[in-house]
Amino acid sequence: MRVSASITTALAAAAAALVLLVAAAPAAAQADADAAQALLKKNECGKCHAVDKKKEGPSYKETAAKRKGQAGAEDALYKHLTSNPKVKVDGKEEEHKALKSKDEAEARNLVRWILTR
Repeated sequence: MRVSASITTALAAAAAALVLLVAAAPAAAQADADAAQALLKKNECGKCHAVDKKKEGPSYKETAAKRKGQAGAEDALYKHLTSNPKVKVDGKEEEHKALKSKDEAEARNLVRWILTR
């Protein structure tokens, strides 16, 4: 059976589009690092947290490692960052400040950034 040139061309174009779509999918889910770091700065998160070392609070790497592979990790961290939960600091319980952002997309971007450390 002989395949016509137009069918071959159409199949090649479809395959190329599929490759581009698959390659772009992870990029769409990745965090915008500049926006995440700007939100961290705006909220003064650096007072208690750092990327790779423990301060008063856990490092972002420690948080990412703790939640790695957990179902619902993004939602759990989002809730933590937006709901003023109680946390232990130096043995005493205090309220963790919620993000100063009402933009869910901005907050979820930060969560994805933290989880990829």
